[in-house]
Amino acid sequence: MATAVFHQTAGTLQSRQFINNSGVSDLGNFSVRLFPRGVKVDIRLSKRGNYGSVERKFGVIQASTSSTPVFDPVSSPSNDNTHESRKKSNEAALILIRHGESLWNEKNLFTGCVDVPLTKKGVEEAIEAGKRISNIPVDLIFTSSLIRAQMTAMLAMTQHRRRKVPIIIRNESDQARTWSQIYSEDTIKQSIPVIAAWQLNERMYGELQGLNKQETADRFGKEKVHEWRRSYDIPPPNGESLEMCAQRAVAYFKQNIEPQLLSGKNVMIAAHGNSLRSIIMYLDQLTSQEVISLELSTGIPMLYIFKEGKFIRRGSPVAPTEAGVYAYTRRLALYRQKLDEMLH
Repeated sequence: MATAVFHQTAGTLQSRQFINNSGVSDLGNFSVRLFPRGVKVDIRLSKRGNYGSVERKFGVIQASTSSTPVFDPVSSPSNDNTHESRKKSNEAALILIRHGESLWNEKNLFTGCVDVPLTKKGVEEAIEAGKRISNIPVDLIFTSSLIRAQMTAMLAMTQHRRRKVPIIIRNESDQARTWSQIYSEDTIKQSIPVIAAWQLNERMYGELQGLNKQETADRFGKEKVHEWRRSYDIPPPNGESLEMCAQRAVAYFKQNIEPQLLSGKNVMIAAHGNSLRSIIMYLDQLTSQEVISLELSTGIPMLYIFKEGKFIRRGSPVAPTEAGVYAYTRRLALYRQKLDEMLH
């Protein structure tokens, strides 16, 4: 199980490991792609396996539109940066977003693990989702390996008031890593690491993928198709059941995401209807009967507060203000106040 230790000390990218879809691999100096701004990253993850022990660091993200340091959302409201203080505060935001409408959603096709981009409406939904979470701190982003989830995360972050830029950490060749080397520490300071994991993919619909949903119901019968789509443990032909999807998605969440929340990192997950339903089943302790009736709309963010080892659902932040959300936690209220002071 990977563990994460976060440090408030900023430095250059020092990692020689890469968090890939199955955890941590020793890949040499990893590659980062970024736009005009960045973060100092200092992440440490360790894992033991057949190849011995690997270790890697992600760091505290400090961003500013000027040379003046700004409020660090990982720290406690008192701005005490010690590990003990962060451990005591033990509060972090978790944002879940189902991707915006995809081209196959629009065509009413079973999509599953087929890599389909967003429609124009899906792009608009992702941007609107970003507006709704624009005042909530984000230090680390997880997405599935599918483009519709990654597009949603990237578009949403264009609306965030911190103006940090998401950068995708990739497993690339030595030449690609050399070409993508970053030479500006100012750029490094204003980025958010994005980790793509296949475990967060939509459930695999097997032989239904690419078929029209209505035509499939006409062919196999509505009851049979409904059973494939909405039962917990019955998979479609050569596909995954929700139970099978939950096994991989929740295991990944526990191993790779929950430890970062525990250490005070604010996390956003952009994924899919079934992988997110699986995670919500774990967060809200739903039964297999309760989760099959859970519906998630495209492009609508959900907010959880992780505090004292518990996940507290705060619903969906609504525009134009998030007063109802910020009333639940003094730390988020202080974060928004600092943003107002910095940007106005």
